[in-house]
Amino acid sequence: MDKRRSGIKIMISLIGLIKPLIYIMFVAIFFGVIGFLCSIFITIFSAVSLVKFLNLEKISMFSNYSIKTILIITVSIAILRGFFHYAEQYCNHFIAFKLLALIRHKVFYALRRLAPAKLDSKDKGNLISIITTDIELLEVFYAHTISPIIIAFLTCSIMILFISNYSIYAGVLALFAYITVGVVIPIVNGKRGSKFGMEFRNEFGDLNSFVLESLRGLSETIQYGLGEKRKEEIIKKSADLSEKQKKLSIVEEKQRSETTFCILLFSFAMLILTLNLYSKSLISFDGVLISTVSMMSSFGPVVALSSLSNNLHQTLASGERVLSILEEIPVVKEVEKNENVDINFEGASVNDITFGYKNENILKNLTFDIPKNKILGIFGASGSGKSTLLKLLMRFWDINSGEILISEKNIKKIPTDTLRNMESYVTQETHLFQGTIYENILIGNLKATKEEVISASKKASIHEFITNLPKGYKTQVGELGETLSGGEKQRIGLARAFLHNSPLILLDEPTSNLDALNEGIILKSLNEFSNEKTVVLVSHRKSTMSIASNVLEIKSHRKS
Repeated sequence: MDKRRSGIKIMISLIGLIKPLIYIMFVAIFFGVIGFLCSIFITIFSAVSLVKFLNLEKISMFSNYSIKTILIITVSIAILRGFFHYAEQYCNHFIAFKLLALIRHKVFYALRRLAPAKLDSKDKGNLISIITTDIELLEVFYAHTISPIIIAFLTCSIMILFISNYSIYAGVLALFAYITVGVVIPIVNGKRGSKFGMEFRNEFGDLNSFVLESLRGLSETIQYGLGEKRKEEIIKKSADLSEKQKKLSIVEEKQRSETTFCILLFSFAMLILTLNLYSKSLISFDGVLISTVSMMSSFGPVVALSSLSNNLHQTLASGERVLSILEEIPVVKEVEKNENVDINFEGASVNDITFGYKNENILKNLTFDIPKNKILGIFGASGSGKSTLLKLLMRFWDINSGEILISEKNIKKIPTDTLRNMESYVTQETHLFQGTIYENILIGNLKATKEEVISASKKASIHEFITNLPKGYKTQVGELGETLSGGEKQRIGLARAFLHNSPLILLDEPTSNLDALNEGIILKSLNEFSNEKTVVLVSHRKSTMSIASNVLEIKSHRKS
């Protein structure tokens, strides 16, 4: 994923999300400005009290205050500084964590809107990285970036006016110093490190994907002796990631050095300038002392601002990745539910459809009917588009041309929820969620009774197997159904479809993992079921096609 917009545009987009909590942000800014002013004046009052104690020079501004009074004021300010800093941080983190929850909600909603086409991609690790670490990194932006920028601007403006009160030349120098440390250095540093930040986040996501894939394919890795090769690849990817981290660290160290150098340079410049003005009687001793001490102690807000760019490279890269998900246009636009739409299933038809991924046609000029309460068998070579056709009937993807009708109504105009409720879809690989067998079957219809679950299990030829387990339907399936065989998972998928009780059932190789006996039982059940349901049955087995009322053979249009 490349960076499609500048850092400023990313920040503006992220700031737009803060609108519901803007009033808390104003409170945080107020406390932040007052807190930094307290910190600055602690140093100023301390310097004044030292001069008065040593009786080096009369300070007109504080001539009516005793050392004791100045020290009491200093201690009071120090206590208030702690309170204001805590209040500012509390407000900023409150905003940050509220917004992270909001962004997570938006990202999950976006993925729901983009699915299933978006989730058909193999790069699941990158998506997991965006949902977890990328969103977490935005905490830096919301808690330590937005308000510090405004706090730095307001605090520096106040200090420039304060220093200018003694000498306009000193005020101009302060302005130049704040701009250099708080604006110029971060911008230059940002240009240096932005590329590395995006590369680091992308490679981090790729490493997540690779590790996730390696864990899922652990059995194959062990079986074929690929452990060492996988380990070497993980080490190489980790080393590449470390190299990107090292480059970011070098950029950060350069910035710290440049920032420290500029602070020392401008502090000495202020001292030299004010001493020169003092020698020409253009400024009082008060001006020399307070202007110099103010300069030296007031870099806090801009140093905090300058330090932001150290983490901002990765934060903005994460922001770009999150915003890209939120702004991505779905391949299939869902149709909102309309209460006036009431469709009774009366069969379906596919009229002259063409579909392909990118520039490769999978299905071309395909036409056929799906009669009500019949079994349509779809047969064809591997890669001919049989599974793709079922996804098109489910409207996981939209066809390039032609039309698909259900009860003579184009599926593009049928509310998505209504369409999915009319169809049951069993894929080649049934996914099982961590939980009990009963809970996994119940996914087909969450309102179903126990008797209905058992009835669906019997139709799928899985009931006897379940009841022979020590805990029966309460047996845990393990992560990704690891405790069950492929055939057992497949039959649970069929049980879900039967429980869903939709008029149109789409089955993609429903008996591919079953032996001849269980295949015969399920085919018999499907045959009986077809008296009241419409079934589209995809299979490469000719024996499976024996129960079909009609058989459609699909030929491949892929380029050889």
